[in-house]
Amino acid sequence: MKTLNELEMNERFHLIEETARKFKETSQEHDENVTFPFENFEALKKIGYPQLSVPSEYGGGGISLRELMKHQEIIAKYDGATALSIGWHMGIIMDIGEKKSWDDAKYRKVVQDVIENGALINNLATEPATGSPTRGGRPETTARKEGDGWILNGRKTFATLSPILKYGVISAAIEGSDDVANFVVDSTLKGVRVDETWNSVAMRASGSHDFIMEDVHVQEEDLVSYRTLGKKDPAGWLLHIPACYLGIAHAAQDSALEFATTYSPNSIKGTISELPNVQEKLGRIEMLLMESEHFLYSVARQWDESDEEERSRMSSELGAVKTSIVNKAVEAVDLAMRVVGAKSLSADNELQRYYRNVRAGLHNPPMDNMVIIGLAKSSIARVGNAKKQEQQI
Repeated sequence: MKTLNELEMNERFHLIEETARKFKETSQEHDENVTFPFENFEALKKIGYPQLSVPSEYGGGGISLRELMKHQEIIAKYDGATALSIGWHMGIIMDIGEKKSWDDAKYRKVVQDVIENGALINNLATEPATGSPTRGGRPETTARKEGDGWILNGRKTFATLSPILKYGVISAAIEGSDDVANFVVDSTLKGVRVDETWNSVAMRASGSHDFIMEDVHVQEEDLVSYRTLGKKDPAGWLLHIPACYLGIAHAAQDSALEFATTYSPNSIKGTISELPNVQEKLGRIEMLLMESEHFLYSVARQWDESDEEERSRMSSELGAVKTSIVNKAVEAVDLAMRVVGAKSLSADNELQRYYRNVRAGLHNPPMDNMVIIGLAKSSIARVGNAKKQEQQI
């Protein structure tokens, strides 16, 4: 069988849909038991999905951001936790390769492991004391220079994918300086362990446990970049977040439509899908998802077609996509539950899982208030610039 990067785009969509459809069979079980869906990731590795977003010059699939977002939306429709989890790997490995932000030899070594073994990577930056890394707090995780390498100590929370993570990109404060750097830590190193703390009501099957390092020795080459606290360059790959929640909202829509077109209480003739109040809710869901799709894929296409300078000016659009789509997804799932009624609150009903999972998006970066304030500042600056131009004429 051909690998994913050898198949045409429509064939890839079909294969990923066929693969992800099976995830739905166990999603309820993993959610209830807070277990990690190892079988889902084995299935994705089997079809070569982890390497699909590696740039083609490094031997990967080299797909566009727009195509990646569609794949992520498809996976999320069948299992949101799996989609969100693999999305971090897919986006990060794409972003590093495109921006060439690491030493080339180090990146090639990691992606070779991705291509040959399906190795997975994630950025691990969140800590109990610092909160979201987007707020700019200095990490309590430390890096101490020793000989030809570094000694790392610390605890990272929300370490999504931790049960199968091969590489963690760890932010650490360098002792004796004001610098903060990112280190690539192989999870097989001595002193690395996972503390299974994850017990959230949302994305329960994401394996977002604590990643602990106790006197972990890494090589000089494992320091891959330095960080400027609070500074974030526009990152198109973070669109995997709204793509995930859009997929969950589509799943909720399907569930509501299935119920509405089959449920026929004895108080009416036909099904409840013929009732105006039900149609009004279904129509609102359709409009919310239609708006979300156009916004997501138009901005993803803009990113794909822009050069580096143009991309550097896309922070507002990228943030607005995330905030708009996640909030629309939350509203769409709520409307779907209103269509189904009290049955949607049953622990056996998939809608209550969609309701819990979709709300996790409100806490994924970037935060709503930061996006909205940023948009306000952009609009104010635009007016100010226009007035300056008028005065110069």
